[in-house]
Amino acid sequence: MIAKTRVIKDHKNLTRALPSKRYVDPDYVYLPITNTRCSSGEIFIKVGDKVKIGDVIGKRNGGFFEQPIHSTVSGEYVGNEKKFHRGGKLLECVVIKNDKQDTFGDSVFTRTDEEIAKLTNEDFVKIAKDCGLVGLGGSGFPTYVKLNTKEKIDYVLVNGIECEPYLTSDYRIMLEFPERIMKGLGYAMQAVGAKKGIICIKEKYHSVYEVLTAVAKEFPHLNIEVCNVGNYYPQGWELEMFKSCLGITVPQGQLPSKYGIMNFNVSTIVGLYKAVKYNLPVIKRNFTVTGDGIKHPHNFRIRVGTSVKELIDKCGGYVDDKDKVLILGGPMMGMNFVRDDIITSKTSTSVIVLNKEEFVEEPCVRCGSCVYSCPAGLQPVAIMQAVKNNDKDALKAKLNIKSCILCGMCSYTCTSKIHLTDYCRKAKRMI
Repeated sequence: MIAKTRVIKDHKNLTRALPSKRYVDPDYVYLPITNTRCSSGEIFIKVGDKVKIGDVIGKRNGGFFEQPIHSTVSGEYVGNEKKFHRGGKLLECVVIKNDKQDTFGDSVFTRTDEEIAKLTNEDFVKIAKDCGLVGLGGSGFPTYVKLNTKEKIDYVLVNGIECEPYLTSDYRIMLEFPERIMKGLGYAMQAVGAKKGIICIKEKYHSVYEVLTAVAKEFPHLNIEVCNVGNYYPQGWELEMFKSCLGITVPQGQLPSKYGIMNFNVSTIVGLYKAVKYNLPVIKRNFTVTGDGIKHPHNFRIRVGTSVKELIDKCGGYVDDKDKVLILGGPMMGMNFVRDDIITSKTSTSVIVLNKEEFVEEPCVRCGSCVYSCPAGLQPVAIMQAVKNNDKDALKAKLNIKSCILCGMCSYTCTSKIHLTDYCRKAKRMI
């Protein structure tokens, strides 16, 4: 009798070996006036004005912080259009017609290594703030707020784990821009006075490990090492990463800086390098377009504000006329769309195009799969019931919904195909 083994398909293989194609000259870019962290904003230019790369064309307001809006191309402001954003909302966007001259504004300049060596924490904070740098792994949290800490930082960690299925944009950026990662990590360490830098990657990423360790040897003064961590999901969750890499347990709700740790996504570190070296905001990023619903999956190096529809066309379009599901971000934590009228932002990592499958939601059988799989130790099925009962008190006190990281594990493991993560998202909105 021949034993049968279960083969788990590695969806990252669709794009992992593909070098990033440059698509940095779209005819138009679309820059949202608001976003998921900033509910209001204003524009400083008028229709017909000429802009250059790096010019501040507006400002978003996020309550306790402000975020400048930079033009990612040189060209002409031709008006506003509404486009879908990674948060799932239809947002008003500034439309810049690209003149394809790549003319940089006066705010963009090169700092020498000697000038950078003299920068203080206050200098780094100002640079990150002026360049509008945020967490590019999807969090969108302002980098300058993170750098502006009074805590003693021992370790700066770079998260290159990218544990969600399908995604390979961070994987490619580590292979394609390792020197920028090393220099950006060095700048982060200098900014907070850390003595150790660690780049965290999955244990199975052998090629990335070899590249990063080889390049790290060119920067012996920085004390950087590459740390292999687990191959499971959600290893990329920062608290799980801290535990695996450093053996330090940071309680949920506590700032990592209280424990001497500061962490950044690998793309954010590249953005910090560009900001410090060239005073340049994030105008480009690596982006994955993949899934079984398009003809030719690709990794791209794109201009921020590029239309997702254009990128899908560059992949040969859809495979057939069947209904598609588009997911901006990873399949576990991303946002799904039914149209491709979406624009890329600084915090967009990918779009996954899948052939639509119908699932029938069945009654909960109390199997406990969602409870056993929750990395935050919550009770998703009880959260679902509290949402249905509009029980806000239970969500706040008893069920601790604020600790939910919306990782998607409860929905993924549910034997009844209940969209528990969606109930958790609704619960967060309720309180």
